[in-house]
Amino acid sequence: MSDLSSALGSLVSLLFLFASVFIYITLIRQIAARTSPSSAESARTFGRPEAILAATLVSFLVLNVLAGASQNRLPVSSRDLAANFLFTLVVVFLVAAFLKLRRLDLDLLGGFSVISFRRALSMGIVLLFAAYPLIALADWVVQRTYGTGSSKQGIVDLFNESHTLEQRVLIIILAVAIAPIAEEFIFRFFLYGVFKRYFGTALGVVFNALLFAAVHTHLPSFAPLFVLATCFTLAYEWSGSILVSMTMHSLFNSLTLVVLAFPDVFRQ
Repeated sequence: MSDLSSALGSLVSLLFLFASVFIYITLIRQIAARTSPSSAESARTFGRPEAILAATLVSFLVLNVLAGASQNRLPVSSRDLAANFLFTLVVVFLVAAFLKLRRLDLDLLGGFSVISFRRALSMGIVLLFAAYPLIALADWVVQRTYGTGSSKQGIVDLFNESHTLEQRVLIIILAVAIAPIAEEFIFRFFLYGVFKRYFGTALGVVFNALLFAAVHTHLPSFAPLFVLATCFTLAYEWSGSILVSMTMHSLFNSLTLVVLAFPDVFRQ
C-alpha cells in the first residue's frame, strides 16, 4: 500500500513538473513571438543615463557579494534585517527620483495600469504555483550534485529563533510587504529594463536572475533562487506589469513564512 502511495505521489509530482515546464515554455514562446513593442514596451527602453546608474548599482551589489563571500557567515539580527531593508528602500527612492528627473513615466515603465490588481493577483497565484516544481527540481539537482539541499538562509533562522511576537511581526511585514515591492522595483523594473535594452530579452533574463541569486549571498540556495528570479522576470515580461512579479514575490515569501510558523504541520 505504501509503495502504491509513493508511486502515485511520484506520478503526481512528475505531472505537476511537466505542467510547469509547459506553462513557462508557453510564456517564453509568446514573448518571443511578439513582433512590435507596445507603448509600455517602448517606455521601458531606458537610455544611457539609466545604463550608467544601473552599472553603478550592479557594481555596488557585486562588491557587496564579494565582501560577504570573503567573511564568515554571522547570525542575522533584527537590526541587521531592518537596516538592510531601509537601505533597499533608499535605493528605490533614489532610482525613482532619478527617473522622475528624467521625465520618465513610472506608470508606463512598470505597467501599473496595464492590468487590474485582481488580475495581477490571479496571474501571480497561477504562475507562482507553476514555478514551485521548477524550484524544487533545481534544489533536487543541487542535492544530487553536492549532497545537500538549499539550507536555510539567515532570515529563516532569525524567524525560527524569534521569541517575541513583535520580532515576528517585523519579519512578516518586511518579508511580505516591503521586500517584494522594493526588490521587484530594483531587479525587475529597473535593472532588467536596462539589461534588456542593451543585451536583449534572453540575456537580460539570465543576467537579472544571476544577480538576484548572488546578492542573497547564500550559495546553497543559488540555483533555486536563480530559477525563482527567472520565473519572476518571465512573468513581468509576459504580462507587461510589475504588479504580477510583485504579487508572486509577496506570495512566495508569505507561503515560506507559513511553513516556518507551523513546523509540526509542514515538513521543513
